[in-house]
Amino acid sequence: MAVFRPFKAFRPKPELAAEVAAKPYDVLNSDEAREEAKGHPLSFLHVGKPEIDLDPSIDLYDPRVYEKGKENLQKLIRDGVLVEDSEPFYYIYAQTMFDRTQYGLVGCASVDDYWNDVILKHEKTRKDKEEDRCQHVRVTNAHTGPIFLTYKDKAEIDEIVNRYIEQKPNTDIITVDGIRHQVWVISDKNDIAKIRELLAGVDKFYVADGHHRSAAAAIVGRERQQANPNHTGEEEYNFFLAVLFPASHLYIMDYNRLVKDLNGHSKEEFLAKLEDLFVINKVEGQFAPKKKGQIGMYLDGQWYSLDAKDKLFHPEDPVENLDVSILQHQVLDPILGIDDPRTSKRIDFVGGIRGLGELERRVNSGEMAVAFSMYPTSIEELMAIADAGKIMPPKSTWFEPKLRDGLFVHFLD
Repeated sequence: MAVFRPFKAFRPKPELAAEVAAKPYDVLNSDEAREEAKGHPLSFLHVGKPEIDLDPSIDLYDPRVYEKGKENLQKLIRDGVLVEDSEPFYYIYAQTMFDRTQYGLVGCASVDDYWNDVILKHEKTRKDKEEDRCQHVRVTNAHTGPIFLTYKDKAEIDEIVNRYIEQKPNTDIITVDGIRHQVWVISDKNDIAKIRELLAGVDKFYVADGHHRSAAAAIVGRERQQANPNHTGEEEYNFFLAVLFPASHLYIMDYNRLVKDLNGHSKEEFLAKLEDLFVINKVEGQFAPKKKGQIGMYLDGQWYSLDAKDKLFHPEDPVENLDVSILQHQVLDPILGIDDPRTSKRIDFVGGIRGLGELERRVNSGEMAVAFSMYPTSIEELMAIADAGKIMPPKSTWFEPKLRDGLFVHFLD
């Protein structure tokens, strides 16, 4: 059974929350973060990407980077920007984008549940990125950004959440990208006990986004367990910061592909090879796929719809049946020579939030030769793959909106 418990969060004062809240560390590079934090000394980017306060030549994994993150976090606490709650609470975190709102519970998931596969994963992690986040947790002694978890809806929990969101939120901000972020505190002890009981009856949680953060939290938690001769299992390092959303609330966007060249093929040769695999039609204007098994393609100033022929589907295998797998195994690898999309320098990935215009721009500029717009992977597909103990291809899901760092901080002791 899953563990998800309340905790004493450090949170920004409501009047400062808009200045503190920041995008996650992994959606901005250092230059972008430096620009975004300019003139915003309270931005949590100074904690999540502390290299922005050091000389640009410094190595991102230099020990001084992590020490700067710790220093910046402690300063926010000393200055009264972040304040610790008096008791362990659950929190409701709502995000509104495109006139739709998703409501998640904020609390702490279990390190042991991560290792015992009560919390299921669907992506591979890279050791260098794991170690980066491990060092950030070790040095700051904190989980400074929440892991994005999901679970199969439970009506009784929704009923409790719905009661709270009728009240005035404790925090209510709109970030510069137009996304609204609201926080309610669940302080009633009966509600806290009921939520904890209901979630204990959930078989599985799923990592939707934040695989490197969750891996780092689990690794550091296990290190602390092994180093403590008086370990009980109740210490804060046994738990990590997470936001738990019902699956029906989540919005997965397309994750699109761009390839630099046609691997020596002419446009005509490339299209001829595709005709054996897809029903191809020219379309007017930008084309976003309307259904599973349909892919958009932008080539030489023209959009096409590619409808996969029946022989390409593998309903018995949840991974091979993904549209991104069909594209990879039928087109990108055998025709365009992209055998490993994780390491190839000839492919790039663009989240759907950037729009199809970004695909057109990069092809029209000559930087890329062809673009593919994808139909979004569904949450049901994600869960089926995790349940089967399998791994998705890279860049299969793009979740929006992104959770903001800085609204909640969890310390390991």
